[in-house]
Amino acid sequence: MNDSSDALYLGLISGTSMDGVDAALVRRRGAGVELLAARNTPYPSRLNHELLNAASGQGSCETLGVLDVAVGDVFAHAAASVLEAAGVDAGTVTAIGSHGQTLLHRPERGFSLQIGDPARIALATGITTVADFRRADLAAGGEGAPLAPVFHRAVFAQGDETRAVLNLGGISNLTLLQPGAPVLAFDVGPANTLSDALLRDTRGEAFDRDGALAAAGRVDPALLEALLADPWFERPPPKSTGPELFNLAWVRRRAPADLPGSADLAATFAELLAASVQRALQGLGTEPARLYCCGGGVHNPELMRRLAAALPGTTVATTADLGVDPDWVEAMCFAWLAGETLAGRPGNLPSVTGARQAVVLGSVHRP
Repeated sequence: MNDSSDALYLGLISGTSMDGVDAALVRRRGAGVELLAARNTPYPSRLNHELLNAASGQGSCETLGVLDVAVGDVFAHAAASVLEAAGVDAGTVTAIGSHGQTLLHRPERGFSLQIGDPARIALATGITTVADFRRADLAAGGEGAPLAPVFHRAVFAQGDETRAVLNLGGISNLTLLQPGAPVLAFDVGPANTLSDALLRDTRGEAFDRDGALAAAGRVDPALLEALLADPWFERPPPKSTGPELFNLAWVRRRAPADLPGSADLAATFAELLAASVQRALQGLGTEPARLYCCGGGVHNPELMRRLAAALPGTTVATTADLGVDPDWVEAMCFAWLAGETLAGRPGNLPSVTGARQAVVLGSVHRP
């Protein structure tokens, strides 16, 4: 076993927007981490377009292979860029933890597909690279996701206080940290993925900057009720999902009438996030004093405002209040998980994923 404490690790991840790679360089200090440097490396616009097409079911096996190579090269470049920005030599980094780019998540069929060839990353950077984090949990009968809660427990849990952590990526993931109890966590529903798709389709923009479109609209009550009636929201955990379920086609199928205008749609999507999180916490029978948010959604004031309004008894904050930049929590998580893998420690939580047992995650690729 390798000792992962007081060593440098680098985490890489690209989310459901498929617009670039988040890279975080961290120092392991015992069970915790210190963020040393971070940056986002955008995908070339053509690659972004090709990835979105592939995720929607377009393309061949050859297309998938070409994208695996292209994404691996961008991930390697992202790693080199953050090391250059930090002034850190690659030879001092113990390992890279690469989540890769998810194209399809089908835990009910036993698989979750991430691309971004880790062998290319290892050879290009000269750094041992750990990847394919979801496979072992899936093989053990788990959902393969969410994986961040084990990291949340390591860095955010406090012995005498119940805390909730909410990741606002394309999908919202909720983690409940209760003293003396197993970690509870699951995917709640759509956070940014619906509004991102709406902005791409209607305005050619990647996302609703500052929540401006949602703030200009009004919630459509009938549409909101129809969306919340999806059985997903009442399904007990463990559960995980993605744009495979929550997309604009899903909205159209459930709509009781013609869809409203873009601003009203964006407002309804923001309210859907708030209402789904409120229901999820209600289903857990708890109303935590503080909810710490991370992910891109923390920069959407309208999303955060509606979330706070739906949880009047809870202070809605960000993980910055806990000393961790909310933009880099997931990249830091996979840097941390790489250390767990090399140390031979399990990286999943069966209480979260539903796996039969705790397992060591990831495959190791050496340069």
